[in-house]
Amino acid sequence: MAFLMKSMLSNQVKNLGLGGGGEESKEESTPSDPAAAAGMTREEYEEYQKQMVEEKMERDAAFAQKKAERAVLRVHLREKYRLPKSELDENQIQMAGDDVGLPEDLQKMVAEDQEEEEDKDSILGQLQNIQNMDMDAIKEKAQATFTEMKQAAEQKCSVM
Repeated sequence: MAFLMKSMLSNQVKNLGLGGGGEESKEESTPSDPAAAAGMTREEYEEYQKQMVEEKMERDAAFAQKKAERAVLRVHLREKYRLPKSELDENQIQMAGDDVGLPEDLQKMVAEDQEEEEDKDSILGQLQNIQNMDMDAIKEKAQATFTEMKQAAEQKCSVM
């Protein structure tokens, strides 16, 4: 709190032109060496900078890998649903090195989806669908369609 008051008062005095802040300019002057400013030796500062660069590179690589995995997923979905391909996704996959695959969780989900689709496409799957159908609704719809066809035929044909 005292520092805040001192800085506020000294700024006001400087603005008045009374020159009361001459001693603070020596305290506030920052060293030109960034290592000294950070409170480290030159070697420690260089090692710190080197570590920061390595960590940034690792983060960037992990980010690029995740982007490529997402692009692979989008490509997979586009193939599955027969959508147009995206040049951006293909470029992201190539930048990651083409060794990118779907994450394990997504691979399991894709495998489950494929099994379900295969089951639906098989004869047993079709038989199960027949069992689940409402036969009364099908009968009513068939009778309504037959009645409509019969009426249309009677209107067109004078013999009936």
